[in-house]
Amino acid sequence: MSLRTFPELLVCRYSTSTLAPCYVAARTPSDILPGRARVRTRMHKGVAMATVREVTMDLLRGLGMTTIFGNPGSTELPFLRDLPEDFRYVLGLQEAPVLGMAEGYARGTGRAALVNLHTGPGLGNAMGNLVTAWHNKTPLVVTAGQQDRRHIALEPLLTGKLVDLARPYVKRSHEPYRAEDVPREIHRAYHTAMQNPQGPVFVSIPMNDWDAEGEPFEAREISHRTSPDPEELGRIAELLAGARRPAIVAGPGIERAHAFYDAVALAEKARAEVWAAPNSPLGGFPQDHPLFVGYLVLAQKKLAELLAPYDLVLVLGAQVFQYYPYMPGPVVEGETRLIQITDDPDEANGAAAGTSVVGDVGLAIRGLLDALPESDRPSPAPRERPRAPEASVPMSVEYVMHTLAEVLPEDAMVADESASSKAKLHKYIRPSRPGGYLTSAAGGLGYCLPAAVGLKLANPERPVVCVIGDGSVMYSVQALWSAAQYGTNVLVVVINNRGYSILKGFRDALGIPDTVPGLDLPDIDVVRVAEGLGVTGETVERPEALKETVERGLNSNRPHLLNVIVDPAVPKLLS
Repeated sequence: MSLRTFPELLVCRYSTSTLAPCYVAARTPSDILPGRARVRTRMHKGVAMATVREVTMDLLRGLGMTTIFGNPGSTELPFLRDLPEDFRYVLGLQEAPVLGMAEGYARGTGRAALVNLHTGPGLGNAMGNLVTAWHNKTPLVVTAGQQDRRHIALEPLLTGKLVDLARPYVKRSHEPYRAEDVPREIHRAYHTAMQNPQGPVFVSIPMNDWDAEGEPFEAREISHRTSPDPEELGRIAELLAGARRPAIVAGPGIERAHAFYDAVALAEKARAEVWAAPNSPLGGFPQDHPLFVGYLVLAQKKLAELLAPYDLVLVLGAQVFQYYPYMPGPVVEGETRLIQITDDPDEANGAAAGTSVVGDVGLAIRGLLDALPESDRPSPAPRERPRAPEASVPMSVEYVMHTLAEVLPEDAMVADESASSKAKLHKYIRPSRPGGYLTSAAGGLGYCLPAAVGLKLANPERPVVCVIGDGSVMYSVQALWSAAQYGTNVLVVVINNRGYSILKGFRDALGIPDTVPGLDLPDIDVVRVAEGLGVTGETVERPEALKETVERGLNSNRPHLLNVIVDPAVPKLLS
């Protein structure tokens, strides 16, 4: 039987994640041979017409989105076939690491990253990290392949309610009404993701749309910044100038607005002490600066007590305020005046107290700098550096964090999912440059390891360190494979206390007896897991070996994992 006998063949391929068959049209023998370029341009009345896929590829080039993070499935094959040579596909072994890598990359580049997921199951796998991207306000264009439009009414296998699944945790969720609308929807998704407040956007794309005849489409330039009310800024400048003892709460919106050093200038001009917003996913202020005093806690009563000495508190680019355990009390105490500047109207509308001004945080800070006179208030005394902890076996978490702080270069980027060790990390490790700190504002696990890989892909010249718990590292451990495959020499430092210590801390804080199951994690050999995924690793048990192994890992030309055994003592939370 000759292939020439049939005008069209159906070639069966399989999704790597669902093993569901997908039948792809093949018109010539070259269509079923791997590695061969295939021309999909259609003819209409003798005139060559571009396909939706070709129009979209040109659009993605114009938007600077030629890096695609994904895990391919059958409904994505029509988009991914014959990927142009100027595009880069970053493969993750499961969709949760895919989404995390994309977010780290977006944070590292400052631009929306492109994610390609596999219909409902793939989007479902990615949802945990999509929740983090939503709370971190990270710009992403997330796509997923929907079933073929021509029989979707019959609800075939892999048909999904994708738009509804994504909708709660994206700025916009949509499936184009026509195949020709795909490029327009991706263009809209990009600018929606980049518009303040930034965040992920989802587009569901039926798999046969890519081969449809495309319509010409030109990208438009759109400004993504909105100025705050200048009269309100003038009033805030007057209040700040007249304050007896002002404070600034630095939130992630400062770094998203590229105003890191402007915030330093404002604090110095106002001579205001600076707190980091509770659980801030980004560092909005250098933590080695004399005016920086620490992190606010996630508990209402204790947070209000920390802010009680100030008569004016200016919250820049943060929620007012994020809490976790229920500890009722006032938002601020006494006569303390609270003012919030945020780029997110919902954040302003949901604030628990104070006055809110909506607009670009960077423009607001620069406006305040222009309007604020030089203060004659004495500068606050800088906080004392913590003493070096004593070496012991097993090592204390304090000793590990102190050693890391001594070794890490000033330009290091730290992705933090240390959970029960977070307070100790903040005590010793003090990032001082933009991009120096990243964590999850959503509180979930499985984000920071892949995010560290994405950060390194975006910033190959900067050291990237992921500090993570032994429980957390197993949530997206597949990211180690991607780190090895793409040559991202990330240092992963596992703080191994052999259990979910953060949950033991909350158990004790809530007065629950030691009867909760599932809080211990014995017999996980994380080094062997890493080696099986192509990453070198070693276990560190003695303090005298720690500094040398960290330095060796930082200087390695490949990803490396340190399994650091620490004292399993349960931390006292919010003490």
